[in-house]
Amino acid sequence: MQGFWLRLSIPIVLVTLVALLLWGVFSAMPALLFMLLVLLIVMALHARQLYRLGRWLHDARIETIPEAGGIWDEVFSQLYKMVKRHNQTKSELATELQHIEQATAALPEGVAILNEANRIEWCNPLAQQHFDLDAEHDFMQDITYLVRQPEFVEYLQESLLGESNFSEPLVMRPARHDDMVLSIKLIPYGVNKRLLISRDITQLERIEAMRRDFVANVSHELRTPLTVVNGFVENLQDMPDLSRDDARRALQLMAEQTRRMENLVADLLTLSHLENDQSPLLEETVDMGALLDEIYREGQMLSGGSHALRLEVVNNAKLLGNRGELHSAFGNLLSNAIRYTPEGGSILLRWAERDGQPVFSVQDSGIGIAAQHIPRLTERFYRVDRSRSRETGGTGLGLAIVKHIAMRHQAKLEILSDEGKGSTFALVFPVKRASH
Repeated sequence: MQGFWLRLSIPIVLVTLVALLLWGVFSAMPALLFMLLVLLIVMALHARQLYRLGRWLHDARIETIPEAGGIWDEVFSQLYKMVKRHNQTKSELATELQHIEQATAALPEGVAILNEANRIEWCNPLAQQHFDLDAEHDFMQDITYLVRQPEFVEYLQESLLGESNFSEPLVMRPARHDDMVLSIKLIPYGVNKRLLISRDITQLERIEAMRRDFVANVSHELRTPLTVVNGFVENLQDMPDLSRDDARRALQLMAEQTRRMENLVADLLTLSHLENDQSPLLEETVDMGALLDEIYREGQMLSGGSHALRLEVVNNAKLLGNRGELHSAFGNLLSNAIRYTPEGGSILLRWAERDGQPVFSVQDSGIGIAAQHIPRLTERFYRVDRSRSRETGGTGLGLAIVKHIAMRHQAKLEILSDEGKGSTFALVFPVKRASH
């Protein structure tokens, strides 16, 4: 600033000295005329620079800043530095804003900013998807005009009145996405601002429904044999003159129901082991010929000569995996085929290769499965025909076990079936698990 005043005062001092010299040599009039002329010239120069400054301020770009001399050079130099700093700050803020937008776009939740009138000031892509919004056209629109579900509108109104419990989210199904379940929460911040957080909990709801069904089904499955066993125990206690044949029959049925409970508990423990992330897969090179012969013999014993069983080994490759788990998966597929194939039917066990991938399949001529049931077959306790499954001794967990074993071996379970024409269940293993 000291340099500025120095540069301003030097011309004034020089002009004053020249005017005093003119006054001393001539008279006061020439000196005053000289001072007036200099003053007019200075005013014209300053007016010109002010005009250029005014024009530049209409479109203040760093590359078009005017050039000047004297004190205006200092002014424009400071303006240049100021605009440069402003542009740099603006660029940094734009970069930070872009980072924030990218971060919010990557959030697993939808986020929308609402003002005190429930108008949308901003929303991320996931919020647009959840509420079917358009960030450009719906800006500053009242969200209750766009999402008209009564429970949602009531939730927002309660929050405005301070009656809403913000710790409790609202669970709702969007009208335009009835297959989706959202958990919605309002979080107040700043001055009359609120964050609307939406989370897709569809999968969690499905898992919770499966858990409830699982608990209900386990209770039901255990209640039936326990009722039978308890009934026979009470009969035995109340019948002192029970004949030997009646007692033998009662004990036989009790033993059958006890074995059924043992099988159910064993399958539940197997599932628990397979689902445990801390339970690593102990791998070895499995001799598939020996394993398939063992499965085939067990199948013949289970069938008791009621079916025509065939074993076809097209591929001599061994398999990298856990022999015990593979035995369980293959055995479950074969036992299901035997249970659901009428007497005299045929069952084919096949070990082959498809595009380098080892494939184990069980094909039967049984009752088949309707198309609507196939996607749910691997759910726990899901049965197409509950009465038949219980008659044949199934626990309803076999295919769930097969699915988990397949996942642990990076295999794919394929199911092909026509109602009344039979079914084919195949486990397709990745090429990397083949060992020649």
